[in-house]
Amino acid sequence: MDRTSKSLRGREVEEAAMWRCIELQQANPNGMNIPMQRWSKDLLEQAYSRCAEVTSEYAKTFYLGTQLMTPQQAKAIWAIYVWCRRTDELVDGPNASRITPKALDRWEERLEALFDGRPYDELDAALTDTISQFPVEIQPFRDMVDGMRMDLVKSRYETYDELYEYCYRVAGTVALMSMPVMGVDPAYKGPLEPVYRQPADEHGCSGPLEPVYRAALALGTANQLTNILRDVGEDLQTRNRIYLPLDELAQYGISEKDLQGGMYSPTTGRMDERWQRFMAFQIARARQLFADAEAGVDLLDQKARWPVWSALILYRQILDAIEANGYDNFTRRAYVPKWRKFASLPLAFGKAALPQLNPNYQAMMAVRR
Repeated sequence: MDRTSKSLRGREVEEAAMWRCIELQQANPNGMNIPMQRWSKDLLEQAYSRCAEVTSEYAKTFYLGTQLMTPQQAKAIWAIYVWCRRTDELVDGPNASRITPKALDRWEERLEALFDGRPYDELDAALTDTISQFPVEIQPFRDMVDGMRMDLVKSRYETYDELYEYCYRVAGTVALMSMPVMGVDPAYKGPLEPVYRQPADEHGCSGPLEPVYRAALALGTANQLTNILRDVGEDLQTRNRIYLPLDELAQYGISEKDLQGGMYSPTTGRMDERWQRFMAFQIARARQLFADAEAGVDLLDQKARWPVWSALILYRQILDAIEANGYDNFTRRAYVPKWRKFASLPLAFGKAALPQLNPNYQAMMAVRR
């Protein structure tokens, strides 16, 4: 078992996994053809049906979007979603208080087994069948388990680079898992790297094509940062976790004691001005990541664009809701009303159907591998 990523930190973890995914997709575009001896076609169909039920219950809008995919693609996405949800619930579900590092070790052993054609249960079997049809690399799955390990032992993040690693492990990984299933627009002949992430030079700075190179990893990070900004109060009060860079809090003169107090200013009747400035900076960062992701969505296969565009638009609206709440993410929960969610679906569908309206799309289509 290759555990090279254990020695990597920050963005290096994401970089290493991304290249492994690209190499596997290029070497085995049709999957790994992993045999399973005791799982018949009927049993696998039952397993996929169960995955569909779970996805439709907990991710209704996303599930709706998968209806535009081919049946093979949709079933694979459901299987990946269910594995991710089960993994997340180990540390954030009803039994989280009883989860130990050894329990995560056992879960990772099950992961290795299902990639080896030895699934433990029907839901694992659906994922094994998925990786036999699509070039899905195991490393992002391992990285997500390591993200759960971080939640067991780490409740504070000193820098944005530390937080970025966490965001990759728990959310960016999903992008790497899903990309081989969703597929790339057949008309796109450029390199796969821009589809996965925006380019960076050796100093971690965006390159000159940054406005064009948008990617799935940027969307995963943006979604997770949005979750973090929405749930600041809940994470602190119920889990004693602060998913905010402590050095950036310090730059705005905010201490952990200030956070514990809820950042409310009784003299103004609003959130503390320091908090408003800090949140404005964090929201701007998340919005830039959403912007970086847009052209990458357009490079997906047409059948996969709608659910991804829907997620991008809906999550970005959570940032609007945080602002509308006066940056109060301690006592008020930012949410997007159902009517606004449904109103956004036609917009997402239009963007998915007409990527050529995005000026960056034509530039990307001019690139050749």
